[in-house]
Amino acid sequence: MTDLRQSWPSPSRPRPIVIVGAGSIVRTAHLPAYRRLGLPVAGLFDIQSDAARATARQFNVEEVFGDLADACTTREAVFDVAVPADQILDVLRCLPPGAPVLIQKPMGEDLAAARRILQVCRERELVGAMNFQLRFSPNVLALRQLITERQLGELTDLEIRVIDQQPWQQWSFLKGAPRLEVLYHSIHYLDAFRWLAGEPAGVYCRTAAHPDLREFRDTRSTIILDYGDRIRCSLTMNHTHRYGPKHRASTLTVEGTEGAATLTMGVNLDYPAGPPDSLEVALQAVRTLGAARPPAPPGAIRPPEPQGALATTSGGGWQSIALRGSWFTEAFEGPMSNLQRFVAGEDAALVSPLDDAISTMALVEACYESSARGATQIPPV
Repeated sequence: MTDLRQSWPSPSRPRPIVIVGAGSIVRTAHLPAYRRLGLPVAGLFDIQSDAARATARQFNVEEVFGDLADACTTREAVFDVAVPADQILDVLRCLPPGAPVLIQKPMGEDLAAARRILQVCRERELVGAMNFQLRFSPNVLALRQLITERQLGELTDLEIRVIDQQPWQQWSFLKGAPRLEVLYHSIHYLDAFRWLAGEPAGVYCRTAAHPDLREFRDTRSTIILDYGDRIRCSLTMNHTHRYGPKHRASTLTVEGTEGAATLTMGVNLDYPAGPPDSLEVALQAVRTLGAARPPAPPGAIRPPEPQGALATTSGGGWQSIALRGSWFTEAFEGPMSNLQRFVAGEDAALVSPLDDAISTMALVEACYESSARGATQIPPV
């Protein structure tokens, strides 16, 4: 049995949510998560009014705003901004001063844009959080607890491997975008590794395009995060695997001196439905997961207290942890719940505030700079 945290508590007095943007991520993840939690959605706005009306009908949202200014008149609203990266800044400039806002990643198209976004939010005193929802995925929350409690010991190895066929064509705004794979996909894993292991000293990266996807830039990447000689950390991304499901992969593996964990993210294997996520844990010492918890490291955000036990089965030293859901869509419950609870004084801190999110954007920037510089030349023999 285990008491690993897998969800974030809901706000006790939820505020109405105004969603800016009515694209596929809102339909497949944001609105299903809010409906499941019973969070009130006051209305939708999208520059494509037909899309807004269709999404509103699908989820029984009563109000479709005619313009953004009209949407911003909603009293006590929390704003959920889910627009392409190059439109974020203009939306933020229209929001009421002091408003709470959840911003869908990425934080702009590059680090310079992220800095402007942060500055505008500070000037307008917006309470901003980035929707890095992988931090709230049930298996990642559980993994975070294992790491925080040092049940895996000292971390030694972090690895992400994604081999899939990502349907880039679904997102027309990505056609011709100067940056793609790292900025819009691997950013999740870079952010998660920062949350789990702290700040890397640097990065090695090579992005690659694909000859059959000429409208899109980098669709594949290989990334190594430099944690010195204490942690080996790698990310392997191939989103153009077109040869059936047999050899697709979507795994995150963490090893430490006292244990290991392997997670799968099913959404990558067949977007957006995919098979369920999973979490398997192997501990070197014979003990019960979720035992008495030692103090968290200074500055760490301890997950809320467990809400109940979950059954596990063991075999070959590994335990398979029963999960309450997956990255898509249960993880999308957490960022909005945390933001609302923080505004209400129920949470002491935001899990992904803009001041932290900009460090993930700096890491993304470093990836592209590393890729542009190229490899170390092999000396002549």
